[in-house]
Amino acid sequence: MKIIVGHSNMDLDCVGSIVLARYLYPDHQAVRSALVHPAARKLLNLYEDRLGLVTASELKGKALERIVVVDTRSLDKVTEYLGSAILGEVEIEVWDHHPASERDIPGAHLHARAFGANTTQLGVELMALGRSIAEEDATIALTGIYADTGNFTHSNVAREDFDVAAWLIAQGASLKLVKEFLVPLREREQMVLFHEILGRLETRAIHGQKVQTCYLELEEDSQGLGAVVERVFEVENCELLFGLFFFAPKRKMLIIGRNSIPGVRLDAILAAFGGGGHAQAAAVTVKTESGRDLAERLMAYLEETLVPAAKASDIMSPKVATVDPGMSLLDASRFLEEVGHTGAPVMDASGGLVGILTLRDIQKGRKAGQMHVPVRNFMAKSLVTAGPEMTVREIDELFYEKNIGHLPIVQAGSLLGIVTRTDILDYKRSDRERMDGILKALGVSPGPGGRAEDVLAQACE
Repeated sequence: MKIIVGHSNMDLDCVGSIVLARYLYPDHQAVRSALVHPAARKLLNLYEDRLGLVTASELKGKALERIVVVDTRSLDKVTEYLGSAILGEVEIEVWDHHPASERDIPGAHLHARAFGANTTQLGVELMALGRSIAEEDATIALTGIYADTGNFTHSNVAREDFDVAAWLIAQGASLKLVKEFLVPLREREQMVLFHEILGRLETRAIHGQKVQTCYLELEEDSQGLGAVVERVFEVENCELLFGLFFFAPKRKMLIIGRNSIPGVRLDAILAAFGGGGHAQAAAVTVKTESGRDLAERLMAYLEETLVPAAKASDIMSPKVATVDPGMSLLDASRFLEEVGHTGAPVMDASGGLVGILTLRDIQKGRKAGQMHVPVRNFMAKSLVTAGPEMTVREIDELFYEKNIGHLPIVQAGSLLGIVTRTDILDYKRSDRERMDGILKALGVSPGPGGRAEDVLAQACE
């Protein structure tokens, strides 16, 4: 018997991968896990007849000749399907987008490309073969891509995710149904836990990074905790979030992490505790007698390994063009145009910082017909400054709160540099370029998504 399987506790990307894999392996039977992620239940229920998935229990007594595994490469996540099959005697082919780990299925033929969604990898293959698929299958696959890319917002999203999504739309995928399937929390228990986690969130700074945690002790396992943590992550706009769920009767802790910090790999952090996943999302279950002790061990590990947050000194421009308070607005305007800046600190003769002049201030003077008057008459005198140790996150928040675009970096009364909106955007852009470099090293060709983004940007808002 030849079968197609995904990981235990099937999620939407897993289901989408299975649906597309059936087009590549039409003589294989698709199998469902005994566990289904709550986010995928409605979709599986609606398409149950179409999918025709058999259960793992129906494989008993049948000799397995070939297994196609999707959306995981870990042996421990497919053991429910293996039965009496002996590794080495069964041909196994894997399609996965997760990083390699020591738990990889030995001897498997691996297709591994680091796209935002695993469904994308199979879609790329079908597109290359010139295949067409049914509208219902296109809808299921598109749902998987949206779910695993965080609606195309995760930092590991590649051009191919957009390309395959656009192809699925051309195949007749329903964006209306995709939006309906992506409702994050459906179960009442999930909503209760969501509000409880919000009420118990603790925030601490580790090397300048904002780390938020919630510790809960539960009597029984609760499916869908990952969706709850994901929703908290979105609502609270977290940077690094850990949901710590200790099941006292079973003496085990489930750690679910979500991350948006450039340069931080969540999968590497939780790998130290036996877990895995992506840089942005990872989880692990650990046997422990004390949930609190394990939580403290995790925090201690972060203290030792978490990369320091980027600071003002890392992104500021040290060479600062300044203007004199006695300079006319007209001369200041010409100077800013010359140096290509939208604003500059105002320094007096003694080198003291006395204000900030921006194009907005010059525009006010122009409208009032006062371009001949000194800069001091129109400059902003209420200065907002920062020290070199302020984190980029704090600067970003300061720009928003104070509605400013230029931040002088000052220490002991001396002007060290300046941070502008452009510096913030360049910092964020550099992370995208870093991710592109990783993708290229893995054989992916990142780049602008072209018209695909235009089509998809309006979906699932």
